[in-house]
Amino acid sequence: MNWKSNWHISVTAFLRQAMLALLLACAFSVQAEDLQYDVIFTPKLQKAYFDIQKLRLPSARALINAERNTEKTNAFIPYLDNYADLHYLLISEDKEAYKELSQLENPRLQAIGNLPDNSPYKRFLQAEIRLHWAFAKLKFGNEVSGSWEIIKAYKLLEENRKRFPDFLPTLKSLGLLHVLIGSIPENYGWVAKILGLKGNIQNGINELRIVEKEVPFFKQEAELIDLLLHAYTLQLSPAQQTRLRQWPKQQPDNLLIHFFATTVLMKEGKSDEAAQFLADAPSGDPYISFPFLEYLKGEISLQKGNYKQAGEHYTSFLKQYNGFNYIKDSNLKLFMSHWLNDEDQQANVYIKKVKAAGSAIIEADQLAERIAAEFLSGKISPRQKILYKARYATDGGYLKTASSLMETVTEKSFISTEEKAEFNYRKGRILQKSGQAAAAIPYYNRALTIAQQEAAGFGAASALQLGYIFLEKNDKPNAIAHFKKAMAFKKHEYKNSIDNKARAALTTLGQ
Repeated sequence: MNWKSNWHISVTAFLRQAMLALLLACAFSVQAEDLQYDVIFTPKLQKAYFDIQKLRLPSARALINAERNTEKTNAFIPYLDNYADLHYLLISEDKEAYKELSQLENPRLQAIGNLPDNSPYKRFLQAEIRLHWAFAKLKFGNEVSGSWEIIKAYKLLEENRKRFPDFLPTLKSLGLLHVLIGSIPENYGWVAKILGLKGNIQNGINELRIVEKEVPFFKQEAELIDLLLHAYTLQLSPAQQTRLRQWPKQQPDNLLIHFFATTVLMKEGKSDEAAQFLADAPSGDPYISFPFLEYLKGEISLQKGNYKQAGEHYTSFLKQYNGFNYIKDSNLKLFMSHWLNDEDQQANVYIKKVKAAGSAIIEADQLAERIAAEFLSGKISPRQKILYKARYATDGGYLKTASSLMETVTEKSFISTEEKAEFNYRKGRILQKSGQAAAAIPYYNRALTIAQQEAAGFGAASALQLGYIFLEKNDKPNAIAHFKKAMAFKKHEYKNSIDNKARAALTTLGQ
């Protein structure tokens, strides 16, 4: 796939942008005779929308409330209420608030339903609210209900596109869904077809980029979705990597953008850079409380081998945090902070907490629970300390440290199949990230050869990375074969993320 965008804007497109920007800078409403409800982008509500994207929720709610009495029939208000609630719920993981706020979904949908049928905002805003609740419900473990919200949102957006083909905001959310549906693993594709859901990754990206170029009001949201899809499902282009580094500097008061720059750079193995954006992130009363930033500081410290400091950050996170995700993972990391520092007695306190506290909805917590069970049953030995140290160093991009650690052992240093598979995968990953992809191939192949059911995760991960290596070499047959091989591994802790990435890569290859 060619990820390079043509940013040249024609005179016509420029004028269209300027006109829309002018309209938005004032206020505009849906025109209809005897209209009871309308959509008015007042200056205060526009500011509230962008404050929500900065995680300045107290300020945003104050602005919305200031307009509520004079804008009683403005359908933009229930949309913004819902948009703010989504951000609060995703960050706080407040179960009580989730129960209370979820009761407001239908009244808000009904309020927007008062818009006339000839308003392109009617189905668009209803779909947006359904998508908000889809993400919230999935976050809180209500997968069936969340999935139905996505289906309903998709139907609303498709209908809106047919009725109002020139109404470009529809493409923001439809583009997101087209990418996500296009990334569904092949063995689940029949479900999407039965439900009438159609996805195409490239079409979805193109739709998002139309919004980025031609709809100034939704430009930032569309661009953020585009970037995150590439970071977590596809691959970031050089231009996107540059944009990721520029964005927080351009908006120093935007906590959300600092957060995403931090997490994406950490995912890309650039933890030193990520730490700088994390340190520069705005904070204080104007912003929502965000304890997860302490967790991220713990992650970077663990990757660097600063075990005492890592433990302090994880402890601070758990004290401040009232949510349910990352608790098992944090207790595991507290265990690691002591165990890898040869403080086995202190470590044992935390390994026992992994099963007792938190949920196992996300992959990180599921993995923590499995590692804790294996350690307590004696399946994890002190031999593996070196592998964990190398793993964390590699994840953070501290490749010289990781390479030095791995030079002290060989495959023969380990006994179990999983240990041997992990040794080879770690060696391959370090070499690949160090720009030595050809040297990484034998190690990945070795991991694939010895991976059995108990080492399925390392086999699948090795196959995925081999797919990327062959894709870069333009060896499409080998790339396709390895992406399919990655998806063929069953029941391992990385199944969802690896399958999604492999499926997305196969789609770009026409498979």
